[in-house]
Amino acid sequence: MAADNLLGDFLKARRGRVAPANVAVSAGGRRRVAGLRREELARLAGISEPYLVRLEQGIDRHPSPQVLRSLARALELDADASAHLHALVDSAPVPPSRTEVSPDVHRLLDAWADRPAYVRDRCFDVLAANKQARALAPMYEPGSNLVRAVFLDPVSRRLFPDWAEVAAQTAAALRAEADPRDPKTVRLVAELDTDEEFRRLWARHETRPARDELKRFAHPVVGSLALRRQALTVSGAEQQVIVVYQATAGSPSEAALARLA
Repeated sequence: MAADNLLGDFLKARRGRVAPANVAVSAGGRRRVAGLRREELARLAGISEPYLVRLEQGIDRHPSPQVLRSLARALELDADASAHLHALVDSAPVPPSRTEVSPDVHRLLDAWADRPAYVRDRCFDVLAANKQARALAPMYEPGSNLVRAVFLDPVSRRLFPDWAEVAAQTAAALRAEADPRDPKTVRLVAELDTDEEFRRLWARHETRPARDELKRFAHPVVGSLALRRQALTVSGAEQQVIVVYQATAGSPSEAALARLA
């Protein structure tokens, strides 16, 4: 990930994804680019085309909040992507992630003996995990990186029946949560750039933080599991997230988790 023109890269990528017909722009004539032309986006956002050029080329990196709101509206950004757009302009340094997990959180993980639970940082490095999580998948071992595992470890393609969906969610969550100016993030994305599917997804500039959702597993020992994922921010260490998987009471997945234990 190049950290020198984050705002410009985002604007160009998202401009290319807006269907002209969706924003009342005529698609007539030969179009050399997908999505909107610069002059079309500038008109929709109420700014001049030369100013948009300066933004996309990284010459002007500090548009006003009003301009950002106008661009977000013209680009049809949802709340997550709009928040990401504003964050790209914020030059405030982000403190490094804490790698130490408090004893209280360790005790909490161990108390959830009947459900997988782990702690990760904003770059998706696993910092701690209980026995159930480590039994669920090798990617939940402390020291692993979840994004690296999804894209570069062949085991993940067998573990997730919906691998394509998981991969898209993972790339979008990394873009939403990781600090693009952090050298650690830059190194991770450079390593992942060797994977063709990651490159394709990363170029889309999808932005979606990890949220509570149902996730399906094909475990090699206990079989199929459908688990509800919940993500909880650690108080006092806001850059750490506790992820817990739960099965519906009385379901086959609950029985499979019991066998896993």
